Amino acid sequence: MRLRRDSTGLRHATGPAEFGRVAVLSGGSAGDRASSLRSGAVVLDALQRRGVAAEGFDPGERALEELTSRGFERAWIALQGPAGGGGALQGALEFLGVPYTGSGIVGSAATADRLVTKRLAQAIAVPTADFVLLREPIDLTDALERLGLPLAVKPAARGAAVHPIRIERAEQLRVAWESAVRSAATVFAERWVAGEQYAVVILQEAALPSIRVDRGPAAQPMYRCPSGLSAQAEDHLARLALAAYEVCGAEGWGCVDFVLDQTGRPQLLGIDTTPALGDGSAASCAAQAAGIELDELVWRVLETSFARTPVRPDVGRQEVTC
Repeated sequence: MRLRRDSTGLRHATGPAEFGRVAVLSGGSAGDRASSLRSGAVVLDALQRRGVAAEGFDPGERALEELTSRGFERAWIALQGPAGGGGALQGALEFLGVPYTGSGIVGSAATADRLVTKRLAQAIAVPTADFVLLREPIDLTDALERLGLPLAVKPAARGAAVHPIRIERAEQLRVAWESAVRSAATVFAERWVAGEQYAVVILQEAALPSIRVDRGPAAQPMYRCPSGLSAQAEDHLARLALAAYEVCGAEGWGCVDFVLDQTGRPQLLGIDTTPALGDGSAASCAAQAAGIELDELVWRVLETSFARTPVRPDVGRQEVTC
């Protein structure tokens, strides 16, 4: 396999044959299935246009073991939400010996938990909104006293069935908490930060131009890139994004979300290690602003799979006698 390395130590392919047979994982059985299938179709078309031997593979309909039995040599993860970014899929692929794109088990699991992400960010002084873990009724009083109103009630798990709830009156908090804990194992209250939302896409350990996230009709996000930040603010946001991304163990590519408070100070919201792709997506918008066409973006994400060494499924599983 002919590979070249850039100054960061990342490895790059010089031709499509170096990737071998690639499975584009999309679909699954989670609530993000429709979005994942759209992203998977975009990825598959882009890879095939570049001559990569890529095929679609839906883990919601096929067993992952087929990846090895059908001779796939690596996987492009286009699954979203918990199905793609929680660490379980990455663990299964490592067990099967199939290299894959993006973050590994640790980074995927850490960023899938909002509380873990926030605590790791705090440890390296990346700003994030103050919060209170809600375990019992007394914590509700603590949250109101420490955070004030308005605040948000959030599940720790990204992609959980229950969505963040804005609380504007004290009497709403207990009802929201009781409702949330029926669907989520861990729930916390977070100080509500009003301000513009921004996202920084990380590709091969470098930050792309930031994106301003506007909410269109029906709360659908609309991405503006360039974001309008000054050069100094752009550099500061990129540094924070890379720091949060690294401390959480994220790798390869991802999207780091922030809100700028009333003083203009960025507050970390979370990290997505399996961003959507396609027309109008944050990743596509940021790449275009950086002069990276869609096909090249998809190719570079696939190159992140070179960070993982293929392992035969039978290695280390021989019978041992004592």
